[in-house]
Amino acid sequence: MAEDDPKEEPWEHDLEDPEPFHHATSDSAHGRGRGTPALYGIMAEFDNPTDLVAAARRTHEAGYRRINGYSPYPIEELSEAIGFTRTALPLIVLVGGILGGLGGFFMQYWMEVIDYPLNVGGKPFNSWPAFIPITFECTVLVASFAAVLGMLMLNKLPQPYHPVFNAPNFALATRDKFFLVIEANDPKFKYGEATQFMKTLGAMDVSDVEV
Repeated sequence: MAEDDPKEEPWEHDLEDPEPFHHATSDSAHGRGRGTPALYGIMAEFDNPTDLVAAARRTHEAGYRRINGYSPYPIEELSEAIGFTRTALPLIVLVGGILGGLGGFFMQYWMEVIDYPLNVGGKPFNSWPAFIPITFECTVLVASFAAVLGMLMLNKLPQPYHPVFNAPNFALATRDKFFLVIEANDPKFKYGEATQFMKTLGAMDVSDVEV
């Protein structure tokens, strides 16, 4: 995900955000001086997945909800630790499959019964058993497209730029380091408190992430 390593992307574990991102703009809200760049969040760096998962769990238990975890590979425990247990993707795929199936069936019905009916061996125009293969294929096709497009939408991809690219050492998220971020738009976020809390998690380094 880092700009200086474009061939490989870190795995991002992110709570779904149903609303567009808005960060606080008040300098006093972040405890930062005027004229400083807007703050995206606070980032902690870890050197192993065990520490990252433990830190994520403590952060979620402390009441923070806008949490992101970044790692070189998927970590199943991390998603659970930050409270990401549900996704809308299965519903999107289901709706896509239903629409694809109905579309495939009624496409054939319109062609065979309404637009260009043919008497084939005395069979009824609406010979629905013959419609099943195409109906099935259309169901799979549209469900597959819905899965891919839904995944991209929920993950906010493609995303050529992200504020975490500005963080020191973040390029290592594609190699051998692990990162945890508390976003500044978290309802509980206060700059001083969040920074001190992150320093208690046993991180190798804690740094600001600027927009």
